[in-house]
Amino acid sequence: MKRILLTAAVVLAALSVLTAQRIKGSDTCLPLSQQEAESYMKAHPSASLTVTGGGSGVGISALLEGTTDIAQLSRRIKFDERRKLQAQGKNVKEVIIAYDALAVIVHPGNRVTNLTREQLEGIFTGKITNWKEVGGADLKIVPYSRETSSGTYEFFKESVLQNRNYMSGIMNMPATGAIVQSIGQTPGGIGYIGLAYLNKSIKAIHVSYDQGKTFVEPSVANAKNETYPIVRPLYYYYATDSEKVVKPFVDYVLSAAGQKIVGEIGFITVE
Repeated sequence: MKRILLTAAVVLAALSVLTAQRIKGSDTCLPLSQQEAESYMKAHPSASLTVTGGGSGVGISALLEGTTDIAQLSRRIKFDERRKLQAQGKNVKEVIIAYDALAVIVHPGNRVTNLTREQLEGIFTGKITNWKEVGGADLKIVPYSRETSSGTYEFFKESVLQNRNYMSGIMNMPATGAIVQSIGQTPGGIGYIGLAYLNKSIKAIHVSYDQGKTFVEPSVANAKNETYPIVRPLYYYYATDSEKVVKPFVDYVLSAAGQKIVGEIGFITVE
């Protein structure tokens, strides 16, 4: 009898190890993956998932090093990243788990509400340096950005700056939460964050991509009806040889229950 109990314990321990999964990467995806993991583990008590941020580049590096099972990215995998993975004999699967509207934020006391893409480009490339140049107070503009390993950093550069370089000396922050906190305390601050991070300590700017004809507020509704212009997919990447381990969780994220969480957090569901 003791031997049977011991064998059962060994089997359960082995199953626990097999179902342990690591998810790492984008800070934008972090609150979503955390909530999805908590919900999944409640439904599957034998599963164990750990979720950490650090940036999209960190997620891909971890996938290369074998220290994560799923890399969460707020941008698409780069050609050279895929090539490095292939050089290790790793083919990766790409899954879009949600969509995100990128919000431009300022201090709540800032009277500026509307900015065009061209004005945002001028601010983040250093050509516009005072809020009075865009209808605000006589106050120095303090731009905040994510660090270079961030997928949000790269997407903002591509979509808003049209691949022009950020200004020299821009405040590069290690995490989205740090941008929110800094701008909430800096009257001249401006930055960009995923929609799910919006709160009352900051103000979201209405953005125009038609040279000031229409300004649109960042919201789930405006992202869904495609009137808000700064929207991007959010991805999971995993090695195909680990598909049996990770697919149950990925399928859960894409299920009705998982997509309900997507909407509740403030992202846009996969249609």
